Amino acid sequence: MTFNIDKVRSDFPILQTKINGKPLVYLDNGATTQKPQSVIDAITDYYTHSNANIHRGTHHLSNVATEAHENARKTVQAYINAAHDHEVIFTRSTTESVNLVAFSFGQAFVKPGDEVIVTAMEHHSNFVPWQMMCERQGAKFRVVPFDEKGDLRLDILANMLNEKTRILAFNHVSNSLGTINPAKQIIQMAHEAGVAVLVDAAQSVQHIEHDVQALDADFYAFSGHKIYGPTGIGVLYGKEKWLDALPPYQGGGEMIDIVTETHTTYNKLPFKFEAGTPNVVGPIGLAVAIEYLNQFDFDEIREHEDDVLEYGRERLNEIPGLTIYGNSEHRTSILAFNITGIHHYDLGTLLDTQGIAVRTGHHCTQPVMAALGVDGTVRASLGIYNTKAEIDAMIEAIYKVRKMLGR
Repeated sequence: MTFNIDKVRSDFPILQTKINGKPLVYLDNGATTQKPQSVIDAITDYYTHSNANIHRGTHHLSNVATEAHENARKTVQAYINAAHDHEVIFTRSTTESVNLVAFSFGQAFVKPGDEVIVTAMEHHSNFVPWQMMCERQGAKFRVVPFDEKGDLRLDILANMLNEKTRILAFNHVSNSLGTINPAKQIIQMAHEAGVAVLVDAAQSVQHIEHDVQALDADFYAFSGHKIYGPTGIGVLYGKEKWLDALPPYQGGGEMIDIVTETHTTYNKLPFKFEAGTPNVVGPIGLAVAIEYLNQFDFDEIREHEDDVLEYGRERLNEIPGLTIYGNSEHRTSILAFNITGIHHYDLGTLLDTQGIAVRTGHHCTQPVMAALGVDGTVRASLGIYNTKAEIDAMIEAIYKVRKMLGR
């Protein structure tokens, strides 16, 4: 289907909302995306017609729900091009996916004196779990810096990788700078040093390439709610060889094979990592969101989003006293900025009175803010449905705020 922005916007009912009598301009997609009507309908239909627990039931509703849930796994597999559907683990979020790997990988493969590498541009969800794991295992926690443009210092990374390094974790796209990290190159560097890699794809899977086999990622994590699906559902992809080698993250129902008073054996993949009653409807809604995206040419989506992004940068650069953060040549979706003399929280609050939804603060990336020398920024983050007209509305609102505050 040809990408038609007016048709796309009509698919998202929340975009008809008015805030203080003004049309909603939703520019907080880095935090969560809105949902097309098809996803909303799929969730309603599940609870209306097929709500049941899955996998172990013998009745009709359970069978229907189980089939929908497992078909959703296949949809995710196809979208990210995993080799097997059992390499797709359903979690609550990117955060849980990272914590799962940090816990299980650390328990299995990290010992005192080993090293773990992350980058200075990580979301706390891909930073703190590795710190915690290093504390548990007695390993050394190492951080790759980025330069003034927002590009990772790959020369420093190359020198950090050594025989003690066990795993490298990095984001494909920075949630606070918009930098697109050269994932394939980084993974190749790590693999040449014998190091496993986890890619945080929370900000990339909906915007840029997401072929896990082409990337050769060992682990790959993302959240449904950032790709136009429901909240409370995440995905962890792992290569079969790694998932087989890792111990379970949690114990309970579904993840077991045989339980006795003296010993427990574990279920096959993917169920070894899916303890307890799952979020049955989450994968169903996520699959419908992926199917929604799949109806378009992905290159057209990216071209549209990049066009709006670069227009936004041009318009923001017209504003006196405004600084844009994140100036890598390889970027997507994020417009992060401050205006001299106006606190980011005040600016965000006053923009909201005019119907402009942005996010302010450190964006769960305090190491990034420390490197930038600020305590926070205003972040406008783009999605499939955003337009240049909405950028113009934000710019007009910013000028009103400047005038209001005497700037």
